Amino acid sequence: MRENALDDLICLSPVDGREYARRPLATEAEVERALAEARRAQREWARTPLDERCATMLRFLAAMEALNPDIVPEIAWQMGRPVRYVGEHRSLAERVLAMVDQAPAALAPVVAGTGRSVVRAPAGLVLVIAPWNYPFLTAANTIVPALLAGNAVILKPAAQTPLAGERFAEALRTAGLPEGLFANLFLSHEQTARLLGAGLVDHATFTGSVEGGKAVERAAAGSFTTLTLELGGKDPAYVREDSDVEVAIAGLVDGAFYNSGQSCCGVERIYVHEAVWQTFLDGFAAAASLYRLGDPLDPETSLGPMASAGGAASVREQVRQAIDSGAAANLLSQLFPADTGDGPYLMPQVLTWVDHSMSVMREETFGPVVGIMEVAGDEEALRLMNDSAYGLTASVWTNDLEAAERLAQRVEAGTVFANRCDYLDPFLAWTGVKHSGRGASLGRHGFDSVTRPKSLHLRSA
Repeated sequence: MRENALDDLICLSPVDGREYARRPLATEAEVERALAEARRAQREWARTPLDERCATMLRFLAAMEALNPDIVPEIAWQMGRPVRYVGEHRSLAERVLAMVDQAPAALAPVVAGTGRSVVRAPAGLVLVIAPWNYPFLTAANTIVPALLAGNAVILKPAAQTPLAGERFAEALRTAGLPEGLFANLFLSHEQTARLLGAGLVDHATFTGSVEGGKAVERAAAGSFTTLTLELGGKDPAYVREDSDVEVAIAGLVDGAFYNSGQSCCGVERIYVHEAVWQTFLDGFAAAASLYRLGDPLDPETSLGPMASAGGAASVREQVRQAIDSGAAANLLSQLFPADTGDGPYLMPQVLTWVDHSMSVMREETFGPVVGIMEVAGDEEALRLMNDSAYGLTASVWTNDLEAAERLAQRVEAGTVFANRCDYLDPFLAWTGVKHSGRGASLGRHGFDSVTRPKSLHLRSA
């Protein structure tokens, strides 16, 4: 996606490189009008009973389900995810239902005694800066709890997936959300920075790169706008000697290559106990070789193009550097003829003989490539898992859940899984440590960022 001299946003499809969508940037008058309408609508919405707000979100979910047959091919055209995966609605439904279920308890007053309580007041106006890799799920992580809590929302959809914002707006209109309470705005980086810097919104969430998160923090500095940031990841997995290797292979292949590896919590490095090393490697490479790279509109395609040729070029360079430094590639290029060596169609790759001197084991790849190292045991695996600037998720594959919990307490990550990966449980906090972000979404903690505590101390005269 790029902005041209006429201030249009142009989505170039990774499917064929042609223009798929063009949208004008919002004018300053349109931005000011959206802000004013949101403030007006929010005051009334905050007084609407919670059960009515919950009912609106359930109608929104039904409207999104009705739109899904159109949304699935739109996602394929915009960012390359194969249609065989039927979009994001199943996970969206899980999250909306979970947030509606948790809202009454999360937003309930905490009574401290007679006449004394702490209530959750809405933050006010929430800005959602959404990414392109999961344009519906990541945006909904904030939009749904924000609206449930009584806020107004402005969505800045990702440049690569502009139609997602329009689908949100359409579904919310169908659900009967009051006019002005939600606005989908096509904004430039400069316009977004002005919103943040001028304190025109009360809370903002950003999902994207570490550098993007730093830019958001700089823009908001001094405005007292609160922020939730979900940033990059270099998520590790550890396959213990006592693991069910077949289960680990199935889970980790999917965790590494789903969405062409373009997942914040995708598995990018794997440490395997020496006792099961060869068995795991052989099975993992065999499973990865079964992916079919090609046109995402073809139901037989299981691996689509990356969202942009530039992203694919960065991944190719990381792989090239690793191989030049002694890494071994375990998948044959002949199996993936759609990868011509340039452009967004990029074959999956499994690298061995890697180490932490290589960027492929230290810097975010965000593509269908994973490095695998052999380790002697728990302590070596733990040291390598924590040897990272990132800390979004990690996974341990073992039949000993007590050992998994002991390791999880020492792994530096926002979420630690056992025998699964690459999943957001909407009843748990979604959060990261180190360069992977700050704040939390989902679960009861997801309501904290879009509300503020307000104390009531009422004494009889």
